Amino acid sequence: MFFSNLTELTMGQGYRRFFRVVPALSDALRAENYRIRHEVYCRDLGFEPLRSDSLEADDYDERSIHCLVQSVSTGAYVGCARLVLTDADTPQTPLPVEVTCAATLDRSLVEAMARDRSQIAEISRLAVVGNYRRRQGEQDRPISISDEDFGTETRPRQPYLALAVYLGMISLARHYGISTLLVLTEPRLATNLERLGVRFERIGGEVHHRGVRFPSLMSVDEVIGGMNILVRALFEIISREIKEGIELAGQHAVRANHSPLP
Repeated sequence: MFFSNLTELTMGQGYRRFFRVVPALSDALRAENYRIRHEVYCRDLGFEPLRSDSLEADDYDERSIHCLVQSVSTGAYVGCARLVLTDADTPQTPLPVEVTCAATLDRSLVEAMARDRSQIAEISRLAVVGNYRRRQGEQDRPISISDEDFGTETRPRQPYLALAVYLGMISLARHYGISTLLVLTEPRLATNLERLGVRFERIGGEVHHRGVRFPSLMSVDEVIGGMNILVRALFEIISREIKEGIELAGQHAVRANHSPLP
């Protein structure tokens, strides 16, 4: 790892220069999430069919918490992800990864980590817009971290955007009392996230789903506790952004509820 010339201060300064994380709690912000997904999953990668409204959404969105990453310089939303929650009325209803990996998933590991399924969620629909990920060999991936993102020992770099997407999800999970996260990820992305202290536990064999993927599990507390000092500093910055965004959304909701009728 090439952290030798970085400090918590420069890590935070670098991130804040380029990006901010925004919880997508309004209809307008959720639409931005669906728009990015349509651009990446439908137009760029062809994973899903094109939609007439240019919004990619599915039935899981009804019970999901969404998040966006915004470019500081342009104000455009350039990355997104969601936390799919278990169904409150029927908690045994499987999450997407439990459906995709039904033949290979070790369910005993999931049940051992979180006996209360209301504390389980899945990270899914991670996406970064094309001009932020179009490096050689990465055009066919919705989100990625490559070796070049880490720079060199004398000129270190950090993959801020991909990190912001994942750390935003972990922060949202902590805020909403989620203890266990499931994710279906490609091996190289998992390896590079592990270089940054984001630990995965494999809970099943590889499946072919938009490329080779494997199901994995993360304990929210263990991931946060295991972050190296630089990633932890960035996580706390993103957590403050998440908290401020949730508080702002609550204030807007209060104003809307108390606005005079037309």
